[in-house]
Amino acid sequence: MKIESVSLQGSDGSSYTPPSTLNEINVTPMVDVMLVLLVIFMVSAPLMQQGVQVDLPKTDSPSLSEQEEQIVLVVNRNGSIEINKNPIPINDLRKKLHMLYKDKRKKEIFIQSDQTVPYGKVATVMSQVQLAGIKKIGLVTEPRKK
Repeated sequence: MKIESVSLQGSDGSSYTPPSTLNEINVTPMVDVMLVLLVIFMVSAPLMQQGVQVDLPKTDSPSLSEQEEQIVLVVNRNGSIEINKNPIPINDLRKKLHMLYKDKRKKEIFIQSDQTVPYGKVATVMSQVQLAGIKKIGLVTEPRKK
């Protein structure tokens, strides 16, 4: 099979030869993109598995036994509040807790706070929890290393 080149002649006498077709696919750009995506996923995958880092205070109290459907309220280092990993503004905390506990028979909550959070912030959160009708409040700690 013979491929002939076609030459076109313009009205002004100039000639134009279209480029011949490329029979191969250039995979170099595709490999570059795939390598960049691989690096992005390798860097971001460990970040997606990490939770919120909270430096818990150390105590000598025994750990509690596992109970069903515990609700954990977290006060982060920056003072933000989360309930079961859902951020909640302090102004909406009482309403949200009231909605969560309105059908529950056992009204107890666990507060997990970073030890660097000011005591006043934790006290404010605890008062909002009590105003929502929750009387059993547990503070989450880590056991001391002996």
